[in-house]
Amino acid sequence: MSDGFNLDLRRAEDEIDIPDDFEGGVTLGVLDGDTPDGEWLDEIQRGNVLFLAVEGDLNELAAGFAGDVKDAGGSLVHFRKFLVVAPPGVDVDAGRL
Repeated sequence: MSDGFNLDLRRAEDEIDIPDDFEGGVTLGVLDGDTPDGEWLDEIQRGNVLFLAVEGDLNELAAGFAGDVKDAGGSLVHFRKFLVVAPPGVDVDAGRL
């Protein structure tokens, strides 16, 4: 039996409720401490949703930008080994988790 799983990113994107007038995109990345917090914040400010594979301690890795995202009205959802970060106005429906 395999320890891995198949991830259909198209399906993940379908689960994110994006308004019709949304002009951002979805940015895939790895949250491992290599990317400066400011770069993640810039992506959110441009209206992009982040779908980040977490490699390490989530609380430590997201500490530098999570508060700013929440204060701006954005949202963060931790799902398995991923963090979904959405800008204000984009609702992430976690009701099926």
